[in-house]
Amino acid sequence: MELVFRDDAYATNCDAVVTECANGRIRLDRTVFYPTGGGQPGDTGRLTMDDGSVVEIVNTVKGEHLEDVVHVTTEGATLPAPGTAVNAEIDWDRRFRHMRMHTTLHVICALIDAEITGASVGAEKSRIDLNWPEPDMTKDDLTAKLAKVVAAGRTVRPRWITDEELDTRPELIRTMSIQPPRGIGRVRLLEIKGIDLQPCGGTHVANTAELGQVVVSKIENKGKQNRRVSIVLQD
Repeated sequence: MELVFRDDAYATNCDAVVTECANGRIRLDRTVFYPTGGGQPGDTGRLTMDDGSVVEIVNTVKGEHLEDVVHVTTEGATLPAPGTAVNAEIDWDRRFRHMRMHTTLHVICALIDAEITGASVGAEKSRIDLNWPEPDMTKDDLTAKLAKVVAAGRTVRPRWITDEELDTRPELIRTMSIQPPRGIGRVRLLEIKGIDLQPCGGTHVANTAELGQVVVSKIENKGKQNRRVSIVLQD
């Protein structure tokens, strides 16, 4: 399966062919739909056939291997037969908010020297948990630092590293207990120019200027060492 979203996060739709469908789940030969993973929700959207009929996609999940994406339909939907040509289109507004949120969490990783213990991306609010026993910033301090990164307009881009190269650079892995997925011989990294580089398979904006007005809504104590940083978009 060709993962269009992996190379172009801004692609809102693509032409594709149904390869398999059963039990309300559809596989395509190529897709712009991002599947749930790395704390980021799966995309929603629709598949439109040549005759104008539409199948709504309410979730997207990972299949049996790293490059297998499954599109989940509404219950009782009439499924297109294998071989059917479709146009796959995501709900762009929702996806773009996920992209802004996810990239912001990476910026926070760059601003706080602490390992990641968990994360969750949402369209309305997001959070990242960090092994940060003694916070040296308030939520207002962190919001101000985020604003400076937004104003700087730093380039954001994916790049790749081989499994062997990653083994020689363990400092790139910022998560405490979760290792980046392997199995295709290489691992995708996300680079925010000059401040952050770490494994990530999610979708992101191309420049920090696109993050807009982001506010740290709270920093919570979630354990002896764990602190939860929550963010919201103001536009």
